[in-house]
Amino acid sequence: MLEPLISQSVQSDRDIRKTRGNESEPISNQFLPKNLLQFMANLKDGSEHHIQAQNIIVIHPGSHYLRIGRASDVNPVRILHVIARRRKPGGSVHRDGFLPPVAEKSKELLQELEDCRLQITHTLQSCIQSNGQRRYATPPQQIAAFNRRSQPELVPDSHSEWQDSAAEDVVIGEDVALLDPAGDYNVHFPIRRGELNLHGGVGGSLFGVMSDLRTIWEYVLRTRLHIEPADMRQYRAVLVIPDIYNRAHLREFVALLLNQIGFGCCFLVQDHVAATFGAGLGYACVVDVGDEKTSVSCVEDGISHPNTRVRFDYGGADVTQVFYWLLQKCAFPYRECDERTPLDGILLRRLKEEFGHVNLDVCGSVEKSFSVQHPGSHPKRNYTLQVGDEAMVAPLSICYTELLAITGANRTVPKTQKWCSSQPHPEDCFDAEYIAETGRRNKENLEQSAIDSGALASTDAPDDDLVVDGLEQQERETKTNERDYLLPTGQLVGLDQAIVQSIERCSNDELKRKMYGCILIVGGGIKFAGIGNWLQAQVARKIPAAYRTEQSIVTSPKDIDPEITSWKGAAVMSCLESAVELWLTEPEWTRHGLRVLREKAVFMW
Repeated sequence: MLEPLISQSVQSDRDIRKTRGNESEPISNQFLPKNLLQFMANLKDGSEHHIQAQNIIVIHPGSHYLRIGRASDVNPVRILHVIARRRKPGGSVHRDGFLPPVAEKSKELLQELEDCRLQITHTLQSCIQSNGQRRYATPPQQIAAFNRRSQPELVPDSHSEWQDSAAEDVVIGEDVALLDPAGDYNVHFPIRRGELNLHGGVGGSLFGVMSDLRTIWEYVLRTRLHIEPADMRQYRAVLVIPDIYNRAHLREFVALLLNQIGFGCCFLVQDHVAATFGAGLGYACVVDVGDEKTSVSCVEDGISHPNTRVRFDYGGADVTQVFYWLLQKCAFPYRECDERTPLDGILLRRLKEEFGHVNLDVCGSVEKSFSVQHPGSHPKRNYTLQVGDEAMVAPLSICYTELLAITGANRTVPKTQKWCSSQPHPEDCFDAEYIAETGRRNKENLEQSAIDSGALASTDAPDDDLVVDGLEQQERETKTNERDYLLPTGQLVGLDQAIVQSIERCSNDELKRKMYGCILIVGGGIKFAGIGNWLQAQVARKIPAAYRTEQSIVTSPKDIDPEITSWKGAAVMSCLESAVELWLTEPEWTRHGLRVLREKAVFMW
């Protein structure tokens, strides 16, 4: 329809130019319909925008999954963020688990878990269904009796073998799970609990972890996004970083992107800020529940307020361990299950995601089925089991953190944003330590000059160093912030209480009101039906009465999978016109180093 209109307009314009004797004169806008001009302008802008987005790679590394893709993609590539390296003969052994290790099951621990389970069960039984009737539950003994009688159905001709013999020296992603757990490979997850996985074992140094990241990311860029190393300079990178960051690690990330992988330019964005862009919100209290960490902070106009940030060392993987413990209590029919092996860890995570919910209308036992197929001597087996309120108790462990004692995550120290003074770096000549030292020297020089000129009398009692006092005050505030997220028993508060604590740290009542009115849940750790309604009810009981009418929780904005909300937001942010000022080029980084990152970072340094 549009092609004849365009050609007709262009031909008439050529005729007019010929009568004027000026063939080279550009087409005059007055001879084109206004709606056609607008269409052509939009078409040109959209084409340029698409080309730009094609050359932007958005990277969101997580503890369990890596999400990476072009800014123009609808969904990113998702791959297990793990690497296996063939062990040298006689070399040290290191194998990161696919699930966090279980704490020693002492008598006291088991009693603590059972008391919390009974507390949650009684709470659920006191709830009301949507039809006004009280909930009921099938006795656990009845469910366990059914599961004990359940026998697997064997599938003939379904044998498979481990891939060790055919595998390369380096294996990446889902293929790592198909390696023999007793084989000669070391397994590394470069990120654990939301931070670089630094440890004292083989491959646990900063250099080793960054090498693993480079190998994994380059592999995905080459095999899944089909970008050759020689073309890397034509692409830009956006890296989604944790809301609570380590400044020294940020330097390593930028060096990795620009100097080692070879992107033309890059910039960093915090995951909570990116989440608000992905959800299309100007402000929100962002609650990000990942696989191994949970973080909360208040974001307004693209700025994450430092005082409101907190991160806990628990996530969906800890909920998986809680769910497995509950399944064992009701006679889980797959008795050979070992959560320490990769394939069983993946199976348990899948069962938690498929069975888990917080739907109060689901009562009694529900019959479920699943399949198990491990390489080796066993054929594929199909199991049938019954589950009751166990499918609801496990997801609620994020509010009743006593259950997280199964992995010890309930007593880890919460992490808050450290001040610059706590993270000095020799390359950053404007950090707090440098400013304090130079400020002290300048003060001494000025005083000495004044004394020499007679304008100031010498004194033996100089003023107190206000800068040092300020740094000590910041350290005390940090420790106080961390204690606020702990109960008197030393246990972490539940997620509902953590949300309230974070919002209450906002600087004024108006900001608090806005945050209570928009609580955004993202991340793949608690994608359970009904969890948003439960959290909303729990938070409503704890917030000040003046804000209760404002409270609202958003779990799937714009129907986006909460797993990719932050990735999607970073992609949107990278294509904005204002993002032109954010890009950090390789020559700038090589020349100025950490100083230019301080100047161009989109977050408070």
